[in-house]
Amino acid sequence: MIKSVSTIGDHGGTLSTQDLAAVLFDMDGTLVDSEKVWDIALHELAAHFGGVLSASARLAMVGSSMPESIRILYEDLGQPWRDPAEGATWLTSRVQELFAEGLEWRPGARRLLHEVRAAGVPTALVTSTARSLVDVALHTLGRDSFDVVVCGDEVLRAKPDPTPYLTAAELLDVPIGQCVAIEDSPTGIASARDAGAVVVAVPNDVQLSDLDGVILVNSLDEVDLARLASFTRTRSHPAR
Repeated sequence: MIKSVSTIGDHGGTLSTQDLAAVLFDMDGTLVDSEKVWDIALHELAAHFGGVLSASARLAMVGSSMPESIRILYEDLGQPWRDPAEGATWLTSRVQELFAEGLEWRPGARRLLHEVRAAGVPTALVTSTARSLVDVALHTLGRDSFDVVVCGDEVLRAKPDPTPYLTAAELLDVPIGQCVAIEDSPTGIASARDAGAVVVAVPNDVQLSDLDGVILVNSLDEVDLARLASFTRTRSHPAR
């Protein structure tokens, strides 16, 4: 069922969000600037194994799942024989420590999330990060900020597969084609786009490419609820 919400816009008019079924938020690099936290932990992990993580390998990890990140790290260090569980356990423990110190919001992210929630539009957090780490991050994001949370270790196939976004829409009981997904990485963009969502891309540390059919903004400071609703309204009622 598509939820229809009306609120008062900035200019006193009524804003209809009837074509906006839900807003699906990525976490790392989109809502919070946690990629810098991952930078610290990943470089420390590489040093723990006696190596140095290359810049190209680090960029390749952005938006990926824990198993994929560990695989990239081991290959980059020339140590593909290492036990993936060893690296994942070490990295999870260190990132939990860093997340617990608090996370910095990305520009415009906190305001937009609060605006969407205040309007009654359903929200989901769709992340490649594992549940144990997301539970810590929710101290910053707010546990009541999302109707649904989909974590990377809770789906059969992680981003860039469309499964995480399709799962979020299914759990919210909304049509994915009328959801806006907000992402910052090529991996996440591919996942959301292939799922059929309207995709808003917000560049962070990684240069974005292959943006066909994707709405690119410089910052979430440029986006409000009215603009999100207009994206799905255009898809639902294309110009003739």
